[in-house]
Amino acid sequence: MGRSEADREQGRVLRRHLAVTVRVSGVSRANTGVPGRRSHTVAAARVRPRPPGSFLLAGGRLATGVLEVTDDPAVLDRGGFWAVVMDFEGALRCVRFADVQPAPPGGVAALAQQPWRGPSARSWTSSLEEAAYVAGARAIREHIAAGEVYEVNLCRVLSAPLPAAGEAAGRADGGGPAALAAVLAAGNPAPYAVVLDVPEADLRIAGASPELFLERDGDRVRSGPIKGTGRTERELGPKDVAENVMIVDLVRNDLGRVARVGSVTVPALCALERHPGLVHLVSTVRAELRPGIGWAQLLAATSPAGSVSGAPKGSALRIIGELEPVPRGPYCGGIGWVDADRGTGWLSVGIRTFWFAGGHLRFGTGAAITWGSEPQDEWQETELKARRLVSLAST
Repeated sequence: MGRSEADREQGRVLRRHLAVTVRVSGVSRANTGVPGRRSHTVAAARVRPRPPGSFLLAGGRLATGVLEVTDDPAVLDRGGFWAVVMDFEGALRCVRFADVQPAPPGGVAALAQQPWRGPSARSWTSSLEEAAYVAGARAIREHIAAGEVYEVNLCRVLSAPLPAAGEAAGRADGGGPAALAAVLAAGNPAPYAVVLDVPEADLRIAGASPELFLERDGDRVRSGPIKGTGRTERELGPKDVAENVMIVDLVRNDLGRVARVGSVTVPALCALERHPGLVHLVSTVRAELRPGIGWAQLLAATSPAGSVSGAPKGSALRIIGELEPVPRGPYCGGIGWVDADRGTGWLSVGIRTFWFAGGHLRFGTGAAITWGSEPQDEWQETELKARRLVSLAST
């Protein structure tokens, strides 16, 4: 008996789908410009992509087609291409994608379906207002005087309601992470920018992070902690250097828990980096992992990042829990991608990062409190770090 016309049409649709979709298994590695991924047709890689559904844009790659969402870090060593978000508090979400292509020529702007329409500049509120933040900084100095801790990163979360859907605002989310990220890319380009829009995993993030948390290539690992921030180089002083050196020592110790003996090195200490509106002191820590160490063990040894927690880390985290009234979530966590087939990937430190939650846009900012801190100055540093990006995201 011959097939019905409906059966034949279903077969044609399936063949068209397979012609432009990359499957995680059974795909050769060539001709996309991204190592290890290709489309089944070379022509598909050259077509300007239509706005995707759920997607990740990071590291020059556009990943689409969600296959799996899990909180198991062991999957990051088993194969596939993954988006990874580890909250500051330790919650992990990994999203495996079916299709990985080079980023479109227009970057994230090519993925935006409408211009960004952000919240009102006056609608932002803070989890810690000025008086509470200054009081928290003073409390940390008391902990330091008591010998409990050397440095604590005190943070606050800003929040503003997104515009309602309508003719002026367009979508109820202001255009979503892609539209916001296009604004950030134009006004605040960053080396570890990440755009992740996966509503089914409750992950909607537009990040412009300048800081590397972890980069892995096989058994080689690199971290790039930032400590020391100013508007100009002249504003950086001994306190900034002391902050950086303390955190570098913490990162060395964290990596030493999973590294080959003698492999942890610091090839750059307190190097000056310039970013839009700010300068930072940035160090580089490298290590080689011991045999059998995977992403699960690496994340357990190093999370959360030392630059956004403090030293000693355990004491700093306890004090943070006492002083900060709301969870940080993806802010100060690890955000990025892992290609488990090739053993490569990087996670940024989730600073200078916006995320969408409950009809609101959120953004975090903070400062490191040491014995040399002037609490009012630390509040001003949080204002400085937030000012440019919140202005870009506001209407």
